[in-house]
Amino acid sequence: MKKIIALGVVVVIAGLVIAYGREGLDLYRLMSFMNTSSEARDADEGHWPRLTEVCVGCHGRQGHSLNQNYPNLAGQPAPYVAAQLKRFVSGERASPTMAPLAMSFSDTEIKFLSEYFARQSAVKNVTFKPDAALQAKGEKLAKAGGCVACHGEGLMGHDQFPRLAGQGHDYLLRQLNDFAQGARKDPSGSMTAVVSTLSEDDRKALAEYLAALAPLAK
Repeated sequence: MKKIIALGVVVVIAGLVIAYGREGLDLYRLMSFMNTSSEARDADEGHWPRLTEVCVGCHGRQGHSLNQNYPNLAGQPAPYVAAQLKRFVSGERASPTMAPLAMSFSDTEIKFLSEYFARQSAVKNVTFKPDAALQAKGEKLAKAGGCVACHGEGLMGHDQFPRLAGQGHDYLLRQLNDFAQGARKDPSGSMTAVVSTLSEDDRKALAEYLAALAPLAK
């Protein structure tokens, strides 16, 4: 059977070359590339309708957001993403956009999305240009605050702790302010305890540093 299929492919290619010359061969190569790419995407994101498409508008293709207001989901630990989606559902975490969207997901879909984004490689936040002085101050604050104790090496996150490196600057600052003001809480209470010691300027500096921090390669 494999020999017959291979022979058929050869016949098709030969026919295209004879009928259309080089353009026919180029067309076949393009069609073959598109088919291979589509199959690879189906294996990664699932078949149509793709659940991941609803995330692209805010979080970017494969979770690489180009908007500083939205978090990068690529490379986020699967347990963290799943937990946050469930907190949006329960009302523990408020968002006029994410709450109704998360409520529409089944447990199976939440598991699929969290594992999908965890598989994607985290990349540098290339659309953010940091202020050097604030970035340096933020680095000192991150080290003094022991951020690696929870968020891991390179602040890449693990388990229930999110990746901070390369996140959207405005998103980071908003979350730090929410923790400081009590608008957002984490189950352990550690974030509230840490952020409560930071001034408004400190939070700005920390967000500057984290947004500019290049994620570690997997």
